[in-house]
Amino acid sequence: MVYRILADLTMLIHFGFLVFVSVGALLLLWRRWIVLIHLPAVIWGAAISFFGWICPLTPLENRLRRMGGAEGYEGGFIDYYIAGILYPQGLTRTHQIVLGLLVLLINAAVYLWVFRTRVRR
Repeated sequence: MVYRILADLTMLIHFGFLVFVSVGALLLLWRRWIVLIHLPAVIWGAAISFFGWICPLTPLENRLRRMGGAEGYEGGFIDYYIAGILYPQGLTRTHQIVLGLLVLLINAAVYLWVFRTRVRR
């Protein structure tokens, strides 16, 4: 039971990281120092998408699930949890690259907006 809880906790942290990478730039409106955490997270998230890497949290979650008596899953976190929602037929390399570019472009736009807003004050 403990391993299943740890696996679920790992999955929630993984999902939280994904949300932080995607829209965390908005937190700069609250505290500008968050850029020191967010920018490396965006670079890491984009690199995983661009190069087709598996995030280290995925094998950890799978191992914890197996230790808890459940089955792990193949592929990465996005393939398993998110792709079915975004791309029912499966996530391709092209989709991964497009997602990585979207993450970079959206965050660059938010950074630009936040810093322009802050400078005007």
